[in-house]
Amino acid sequence: MKIRLTSVSIDDYDRALDFYTGKLGFVKKRDIPLGEGARWITVVSPEEPNGTELVLEPNAGYPAMKALKEALVRDGIPFTAFQVDDAHAEYERLKALGVEFTMEPTHMGDTIIAILDDTCGNLIQIYQVKAS
Repeated sequence: MKIRLTSVSIDDYDRALDFYTGKLGFVKKRDIPLGEGARWITVVSPEEPNGTELVLEPNAGYPAMKALKEALVRDGIPFTAFQVDDAHAEYERLKALGVEFTMEPTHMGDTIIAILDDTCGNLIQIYQVKAS
C-alpha cells in the first residue's frame, strides 16, 4: 500500500493554485476540466515530481467540510503538514511573500513547527525534523 494522493480542501481553484504554487513553491501536475467549472487540480513538490500529489479539492456545497474547517481554524489546528529542511528559513521566505502565520517557528521536541494561513480557509503546518 502506498500514499500517492492526498487532498486539501479549498474554496477557490485559482486562488488555491496561486497560493500553493506561487507562495509554497509546489508545481502544478494536473489541471483537468471536469465540466461545469469543475477541475481536477494536483500539485507536487518540485523535489519529487513523481511523488505524492496534493489535490486542491473544492468544498463548495459541503456544509460538513465548511464546519470542520471553521472548527479547525478556531481551535488553531492545521488541516495538514508539509516537511521543510529549515523551518526558520522557510518562515522568513514565506513572510517575505506576504504569507500570514498564526504560529512562528517553535521548537517542539525533535521538531520545529510553524503554522500558516493558506488563504483558502485552512491552517497549514510546516515542520522541520531536527538533526539528532
